[in-house]
Formats: sequence, structure tokens, C-alpha cells
Amino acid sequence: VKIVVDAYHGTTDFYVIDPEDPLINTWERVFPGLFQSLDNLPPELKKHLRYPVDLFRIQGEVYAKYHMDNPLVFYNDEDAWRIPEEKFQAETILMDPYYTILQLGENQKEEFVLMLPFIPAREISNMVGWMAALNDEPNYGQIIVYRFFKDRHVYGPMQIESRIDQDSEISQQLTLWNQQGSRVIRGNLLVVPLRDTILYVEPIFLQSEESGIPELSRVIVVYQEQVIMTRDLTEALKNIFASATLDEKAEKGDYTEEPEDDSLETIQSLIQKANRLFQEAMSLQKDGNWAGYGETLVELERVLDLLSELTSGQ
Repeated sequence: VKIVVDAYHGTTDFYVIDPEDPLINTWERVFPGLFQSLDNLPPELKKHLRYPVDLFRIQGEVYAKYHMDNPLVFYNDEDAWRIPEEKFQAETILMDPYYTILQLGENQKEEFVLMLPFIPAREISNMVGWMAALNDEPNYGQIIVYRFFKDRHVYGPMQIESRIDQDSEISQQLTLWNQQGSRVIRGNLLVVPLRDTILYVEPIFLQSEESGIPELSRVIVVYQEQVIMTRDLTEALKNIFASATLDEKAEKGDYTEEPEDDSLETIQSLIQKANRLFQEAMSLQKDGNWAGYGETLVELERVLDLLSELTSGQ
């Protein structure tokens, strides 16, 4: 049931999502006329429907075990999954489902989804799959699961956090800030799919004892085997994709000391645009504007995809 409250006079309307649910059918008989069909919900409000986070988390916990359809594998817990952890502020916490916008297929439009990744249950390891609940009409409520091939290594969230912790320069800088009257706050990992790989972005905030207001201070970017912390996303992407371009040219044997001006200008322009979009996304997230946040992430993903294509020479 979705409940809409009129902000002016407090009138409430109850809209039934699943008319075949036995519990809601019982309540409809107890309170006749109280519940309405979802078809009566105004179209402009349907755009704001969200799949419930708590329900999705429970479904994820159940599916992590019951996705195994082989009785012997199920009995031995051979392929059980679990929800991974991540570092938030100074603590290790269980990763919460998060809303984002993704293109789930090459020929499909972007969908507003609620996502949750999975890792193997027996050890902190690579990501084995993820589950997404669709939020847009007419697919609201549909759940899709993507599994990675077992021979494909995809870093999980805690593996990325560990790689950040093991970087000596980053670790020393974070420790130094914590000793200078400031508090280091590690933000949530931003996961950006890029072609056949993933780029991770983690914002670092500093909170002074005087102001108490966290300010974005650094950005950590992890891409393939590179871990970089810079003042903004522009500098990080320059370092990462410039390195990728040189490596690609060296492998092909066509490396030259002077890069093509047009290509370089395009890369620089895309990097600056990516940084602007990242700053906008952080601001929209802080303001609770999730629609704008999601749209900005989609545009950021497109820009990073273009960067990946240019620097890989494809």
C-alpha cells in the first residue's frame, strides 16, 4: 500500500500495489472504501514511487541463501551469498540497498532501481552478483538478479576499501588529518559501471571541531589496478585515463610523445564535465533531491563511458 498525504489539509489516500495480496484483501473487507486501486494514483505521483528499502533488504537476505536450486549444494551451503560490508565514516557497516539509475540492457532505457550487491558467504571476497528492484512504471516491483561468471574477478566493496587502506600515501594522509583536530568522514562508495568493468568513487569529508560541518576535501577513485586520491574528480580522472591511454598506445606500438590535440582536448573536456557532474551529484544527494541525483549519475556514467572508449582506443 502506498499512502499519499495532502500537505495542505492532511487528507490521506491509500493505494493498493498488489490487489491479490491476501492480507490487504482482508483489510479491504474490514474498511470498505478506504483503499483505492493504484490506477487512480495521479501520473505525476507515480513517477515518485520507490520500492521499500526494508522489504528489499529482507528479500535480498532470503535470496542470498535460497537462490541455490541444487538440493545438495543448498544442504552444504556451497554457493551461499551474503550482503557485503562497507566503510562509512570510521566504522565498518553492512551495506544498505541504494537507489540509482541504470541501463539494464543495451537496447533498454535507463531505469530507476534499488540495488544490492552480493559476495560469497564464507569469506570476504569478490562480488558474485547483484539484485535490482525496478521503480519505474510499468515495471514497478519487478526484481532482476545479475550474476557474474565464476571465472571473472570483480572487486567487492570491502576489497576496494582494503585497497584504499593499504595505499600508504592515502593512509598516512587520513591519519594525519585525524590528528590535527579534524574528523575524517569516508562517504559511501559510488559504483559506476564502465563497459566491462567498474569504477569506484569514494568522497572524503573533513569535519572541523569548530564548524562541525563536513566539507568535501578529497576524492578517491579506484579503477582496475589504480587507486588515486586527489582534490577533485577532474585531477583523478586525468591521472587514471592519461595512464590508460599511454599504456594502450605502448601495447600497440604506436606510442608518440606528442598526443593528438583533438583527442586530448576531448578527454580534458570530458574530465571537466565529469567533475562538474560529480559535484552536482554530491550537492543533490545532500539536499535529498534523489530524482536529480539519479539523473546526474546517469549523465556522469555516460561521460565516463566516453572517456573509457577514448582512452582504450575503441
